[in-house]
Parts: sequence; structure tokens; C-alpha cells
Amino acid sequence: MTLDFGVVLQTDPPAQRVIDLAKRAEAYGFSYAWTFDSHLLWEEPFVIYSRILNETHRLTVGPMVTNSATRDWTVTASLFATLNEMYGNRTVCGIGRGDSAVRVINGKPVRLAELREAIGVIRGLTNGEAVDYKGSSLRLAWNPHSRLEVWVAAYGPKALALAGETGDGFILQLADPSIAEWSIAAVRRAAEEAGRDPDAVKICIAAPAYVTDGSEAGLAHAREQCRWFGGMVGNHVADIVARYGADGSAVPKALTDYIAGREGYDYNEHGKAGNTHTQFVPDSIVDRFCLVGPPEDHIRKLRELRDLGADQFALYLQHDAKDATLARYGELVIPEVNEREAAKT
Repeated sequence: MTLDFGVVLQTDPPAQRVIDLAKRAEAYGFSYAWTFDSHLLWEEPFVIYSRILNETHRLTVGPMVTNSATRDWTVTASLFATLNEMYGNRTVCGIGRGDSAVRVINGKPVRLAELREAIGVIRGLTNGEAVDYKGSSLRLAWNPHSRLEVWVAAYGPKALALAGETGDGFILQLADPSIAEWSIAAVRRAAEEAGRDPDAVKICIAAPAYVTDGSEAGLAHAREQCRWFGGMVGNHVADIVARYGADGSAVPKALTDYIAGREGYDYNEHGKAGNTHTQFVPDSIVDRFCLVGPPEDHIRKLRELRDLGADQFALYLQHDAKDATLARYGELVIPEVNEREAAKT
């Protein structure tokens, strides 16, 4: 099985740089371009999606991830359906309970029941169906040919079950193989219990990747550039620990133990390399959650994740080697992971 590759971008200004990175990713063999979606921290992604789609040929674009709290669900559906009308069905909706977008306005992640309902409305409307919304039957009659998949981001047991029961895909935002194995199994078990084909739920593993020259100094620098990711994941883990505890009975201790030294989080530095509030994240977590090291280390870990069931690896590109990482993946990593696999068939 070959592995799709995506790139995850922040919509920092200038927007043209985001567009150029997406175009470069397509040239290097990536098939998805995702972005963060936090309307106060960064520029509006749906505006930028239009330019990316206009200037690429094959890329599928969408948020990693949006939420059901900061946009009316019908507005979200209309955005996707409009892009699909303009550029063909080349959009995907990654969605979760909400993190930075809602917390910076003093909100809270939505309840899973609301997320489940929102998924049905957004996907139904964007797929040309009639849906019930606030007591009315609604439809986007102007684009009956629009099609959209909704991929659910999740960590905790109940959210993983929701992903399996309702999602076209599942997004796991970390690349630790042991946690991936546990999470994928939970999603597929929930899909099967809901009467769905568990193998039909697409699996996306998303994490920062930084390709080094193999030196200790290069590895140390890469770890510092990617340490922010452990802090970002820690926000979700803290919620999970508050709900389920940290004794390992409901959630693997491999996911929860490292946040013991976490003291807080500054969303003004969300997703930024070198931020000051993620020093509690040890090197071992960076190595487990991210892909850092020479190309052969990336290739080995990607093959392991693929063998566990991953259909896509989405590469977070929030560090100081954006262009170099895309080039090394396009020239070294993607061909080695996929072309040799294709040669076996």
C-alpha cells in the first residue's frame, strides 16, 4: 500500500508564501495541503484555499482542523461547496472539538454530541443533501454535485469512537507508533460496532518532520524546532487526563505521562518553533511524536506507520527548514517509501 503525503501550513502573512509552499508541495508529490484554522491567530484559510486551488492541479485542501464553535455550520458547508463548484471536488474537512480558535476567545471545546451533529450538517449540505438544522430542512441547491469527506481529529476514547462511527477519516496528530496502533484499533473497532466497514475509514497521521544531516548538532537543532508540537498536543492530553485520569486504564500512559511538568500554555506562541512554554517536553517525546533525523529514520518510521494502517502522513511545516524539508521529502523520502512499495506489486 502506498502512502499519501500532505503538508500542514499556518496561514501566516504573507499569504503568497503559504500559496507558494502549497504549490511547491504539489510539485514534490504531496497530494494534500492542510492549514491551521484559528481566525485570530492567523489569516482566514478559506480565502487562501481559493488561491491554492487556482494555482495547483491535483491538491486537495482543507483545515487541520476546523471546529463547530467559531463558524456557523451552514457557513462552513457553503464555503466548501463554493470551492468545489469553482475548482472541482478538491476539498476535505478536518474537524475537532476546538482548541486554539475557541480558547483565544475564552471558549471551550464543544461537546462530542454537538460535534457529531455538526459533522452531519456540514457533510450533508456539502454533499448536496437536505439536512435538519435548527428545526428547518435546508439544502445547498446550487451545487448538487459537490462532494466532501469529513475527517475527525481525536485523542481520547470517546472522541476516537466518534471518529470511527461518523468520520470518513481519522486524524491523529502525533506519530508515535504505539499510540497510533492503539488509536487506529479504537477507531476501527468503533466503526465495526457501528456497522461500518472499518477499513473504509481513512487514517491520517500528522506530525512535524525535520530532516537532518545525521549529526548530533543537527538532531539537537531539529528537536528544538519541533518541541512546540509536544506542547500543542499537551493541551488535548491535559483535557484527557482531567476526564479519564493518568493511571493508564483508559488512555495509554505513553500519551499522558509527559505532561506532568506542564504549567500552562500561551496561545500567542501556538504552533511556533522556539516558544518559551514547551520546555517541559523532553527530547524523547519529540523523537516519538515527530519525525526528526536523517532521511533513513523518516523512511523507517513512515513504513512502520503505513504498516499500522496509515493512509496519509501530513507533515507539519512550522520550523526554519520549510523549503529544505519539502525538497528532501520530495527527492528522498516519498520516492523511497512509495516507489519501492509500488515495485512489489
